[in-house]
Amino acid sequence: MISLILFGAFFLLIILNVPVGIAIGAASLITVVAEPSLGLSIGYIAQNLVTSTDSFPIMAIPFFVLAGELMGGGGISKRLLNVFNEIFGRITGGLALVTVVVCMFFAAISGSGPATVAAVGGMVIPTMLEKGYDKRFVLGLIAAAGCIGVIIPPSIPMVIFCTSTGQSITELFMAGFLPGILMGLGLMTVAYFISKKRGYSGDGRPFSFKRTLSAIWDGKWALISPVIILGGIYGSIFTPTEAAAVSVVYSFIVGVFIYKELRLRDIFGVIRSAGLTTGTVLVVLGCAAAFTKILTIGQIPQQIAGAITRLTDNKLIILLLLNIVLLFVGCFMDTAPSIMILAPIFLPIVTSLGVEPIHFGIVMIVNLAIGFVTPPLGINLFVASRIGETKLDQVIQGIVPFLISMLVILMLLTYIPSISMLFPNLMMG
Repeated sequence: MISLILFGAFFLLIILNVPVGIAIGAASLITVVAEPSLGLSIGYIAQNLVTSTDSFPIMAIPFFVLAGELMGGGGISKRLLNVFNEIFGRITGGLALVTVVVCMFFAAISGSGPATVAAVGGMVIPTMLEKGYDKRFVLGLIAAAGCIGVIIPPSIPMVIFCTSTGQSITELFMAGFLPGILMGLGLMTVAYFISKKRGYSGDGRPFSFKRTLSAIWDGKWALISPVIILGGIYGSIFTPTEAAAVSVVYSFIVGVFIYKELRLRDIFGVIRSAGLTTGTVLVVLGCAAAFTKILTIGQIPQQIAGAITRLTDNKLIILLLLNIVLLFVGCFMDTAPSIMILAPIFLPIVTSLGVEPIHFGIVMIVNLAIGFVTPPLGINLFVASRIGETKLDQVIQGIVPFLISMLVILMLLTYIPSISMLFPNLMMG
């Protein structure tokens, strides 16, 4: 009865187009009122909005969001584009390859998928269209490449997963490198063959060592930013949360005083945009904590785990079923609430099968990253559509070949755990 009320109210509110965070909180409130046997007061929901977000690791989220906004407006993403255009621009489909590489690099700074699409897409989309690239191809590519923003560390969903399950943020960050690079290489391969088939040539300029060195020198402050952030974490100089604060300070200094593209009068707008994003995420986290508590009291995770294990005890089939569920959920729910609700349910199932929690964390995040480009939610699709000033259906048509590539990579990551666990195993002993 508890699960019926909780999930029934939640899905009804979602159908009524209530924002996800509010829907989670309202469903929890309805369940508390309808089921006094839970032993929870109405004030428990409000209390969780404060206590669940009063956490040092979660402080990384607003810092990484603000850092991403500062980098987008401070010229860092533009310098990255110039550097990689000198390296890949002359190859067939050069701009398409450059787009993916810049997204991978920007992912190592911002930690956000939509922020990656907005920052990189705003620069490359007009240029690619001028060069004769098909608009559907361009928008599909940038939407797909933006998904890497939450796979390569630092990653906001990784922070949420670890705070929800008690895992090490540093280990999960380490585990994200190879999957993120593999995802990028998959997208680049698809982009190259499509470009070759359609005749999207490079810029025609011969490689110039001098010109490349000049671009690297101009972009040196952008290129070393992930080295400072991630090197500080892995070198135990500072925690992931402190690294997020460092990235804000670094982005501010580079954008305002070095590149001088971020004016002081623009700072208020940047902070406002970051505040809106952060507020939305924290409301979801606070409400999801109460939702998860009700799940635990009602022993719903154990019931779901029992249902799945009764269906089959085959590890490979269970992992496939969980992938299908996560892909489906990603179509309708944002990453943060999906992790907050489902990670505590699914983690005991996979660990009982001998799956490493860190490996499962990567599988879950890659699944939900794919949700950024699957309708109807597909936030990257909407961001690309807005930047490209076109209808959503064109972006969806362009995403199909890249989506297939991402699904293939997901299967590799699911069934070859050594890809995710290589760096954690090496660095942790």
